[in-house]
Amino acid sequence: MRTALTRCVLAAIGLALLATGTWLATADPALGARMPAWWPELSGDGTFLSPARVLDLRSQGWWTPTVLAASLAATALGALWCARQFHGGGRPLIALPAPGSTVRARALEEAVARDAAALDGVARCRARVLAGRGRITVRLHLWLQPDTTPDAVLPGVTRLLGRAESAAAPCPVHGRVRLSARPHQVPHVR
Repeated sequence: MRTALTRCVLAAIGLALLATGTWLATADPALGARMPAWWPELSGDGTFLSPARVLDLRSQGWWTPTVLAASLAATALGALWCARQFHGGGRPLIALPAPGSTVRARALEEAVARDAAALDGVARCRARVLAGRGRITVRLHLWLQPDTTPDAVLPGVTRLLGRAESAAAPCPVHGRVRLSARPHQVPHVR
């Protein structure tokens, strides 16, 4: 929900800036006289570029290709960034060794997180499975119980990742493990 709200706020800000920029670019030349004192004034008639300066720039051989290339690059990068923001809602299916069988990445995440949370010394676990480019990456964030050392937990995590790799046999499985310790619960006196 928070990411959707963030995206909506960013879109509203972007639209407001686009509308303001369009209004400033197409506004009446008398607008320059009403601008604040700090506003840059590059030509005598209150515009950034005088019509003579624009004609001079357009007569240069580099001007049109440069403006076109910069505009196309900015548009393509903006569209790519926007598309990447909305990607990620649906995770891909992961192919299994049996012909025609797949598993949802979310289901694999839940199974790995449940098995990791069941290990001795693990208080809770969060798992993320990323599939793509012929390999599977399993990211585990384990919160250890107080007085549990990482050495006591890592062999179980290694076995867990080995089972995940044997389940997804044609694809190699790479594991990334982040360990955090839960603090001792100290009673507070008020």
